[in-house]
Amino acid sequence: MKFSAAITCLLLASANAFQPTAFAPRTLTPTRFSTDLEAKMNVADLSDSELKGKKVLIRCDLNVPLDGSTITDDTRIRASMPTIEYLVSKGAQVFACSHLGRPKDGPEDKFSLAPCAARMSELLGKEVKLAPDCIGDAVQAMADSASNGDVVLLENTRFYKEETKNDAEFGKKFAAPYDMFVNDAFGTAHRAHASTEGVTKHLSPSVAGFLLAKELEYLDGAVNKGDKPMAAIVGGSKVSSKITVLETLLDKCDKVIIGGGMVFTFLKAKGLNVGSSLVEDDFVETAKKVMAKAEATGKQLILPCDIVVADNFAADANTQIVKQDAIPDGWMGLDNGPEATKEISAALSDCKTVIWNGPMGVFEMDAFAKGTFAIVDTLEEITAKGACTIIGGGDSVAAVEKSGKADKMSHISTGGGASLELLEGKVLPGVDALAEAKVAA
Repeated sequence: MKFSAAITCLLLASANAFQPTAFAPRTLTPTRFSTDLEAKMNVADLSDSELKGKKVLIRCDLNVPLDGSTITDDTRIRASMPTIEYLVSKGAQVFACSHLGRPKDGPEDKFSLAPCAARMSELLGKEVKLAPDCIGDAVQAMADSASNGDVVLLENTRFYKEETKNDAEFGKKFAAPYDMFVNDAFGTAHRAHASTEGVTKHLSPSVAGFLLAKELEYLDGAVNKGDKPMAAIVGGSKVSSKITVLETLLDKCDKVIIGGGMVFTFLKAKGLNVGSSLVEDDFVETAKKVMAKAEATGKQLILPCDIVVADNFAADANTQIVKQDAIPDGWMGLDNGPEATKEISAALSDCKTVIWNGPMGVFEMDAFAKGTFAIVDTLEEITAKGACTIIGGGDSVAAVEKSGKADKMSHISTGGGASLELLEGKVLPGVDALAEAKVAA
């Protein structure tokens, strides 16, 4: 799955100001990483004649946060625009689909994609019509009457329970009006749903969009074939939710930095007092095994040497900085201390590839945000020196965006669960279902 200069330009361009682009064959510019998933086709593999006049179903991730009918963060919409704009420029008839929220029983106004259609219209500079449904006669009629370059947004796919069940008949109905399929929704690629996997049984070719291709390039390519030294920063509250990715990254990386609430399960595994800090007692033995594996394989496993502790889980709690072996009874660890931050920054300073998943502390509260934002600053510095820095989904993305330095990182993943599963080495159904790339003679 190699990127052309055109794809790179599209992905770097602001979705707020699309300009006509000359699209070169993708073989002109090599990808940064060669990935194990490079055999999958993407839209750049298709000729102009394979796109012009074709009715293209594209699965996007438009699951944006809303305040009533107002979009509070349009990042996912903007991320979907380069592939849609490319298809429009090639004269395709574009039919975008997505889920939004978790409707319980059929259509609900609060989960309508109408706000997304309006925002897409603004970004594209042309009308994006909202279909009244995602399947059925009305959708077929809109497909029959569409002109080249038109963009239609289908209504919420999860208004049907058959979507998440990947019902075969529903998938067949969903695919019926279209000639081909593009999956550009990395955030749902780990789900075998009708709109991500089911439709591929009826539409050929089924290929990746630019966003999905870029996610695979970084998250799969960097972990498996990234430059060394390589480090992983694994944070968050629980060992249980990160143990598989932690073990996988320990195999791949030279250094693994542990942060967040999961630190205290490791400290307890070392026989240290952790006060009232969050601990998963069922995973203490697991933490011991991880530390033993790191020592046996010569990997550097870094736990914070000092910790910001508080007497209450509150923004105005009393705080103090203590060594990792001196947490008082009744106090809880909520962030890395300054010495830990220095040690982590030093460990990252010579790294060529860094994957970050999960914050160092409760960064939503200013009193416990310094450790997390110090990581952001360090990653900004090493990125500027040529390192590849990948923010692998979840709260670490929110932290980087809150810092205002998202554009200073090499890659910000749009997937949460999908990012974790890809980092774990799992097969993503939405990717596995796509067509294989043609092998050049």
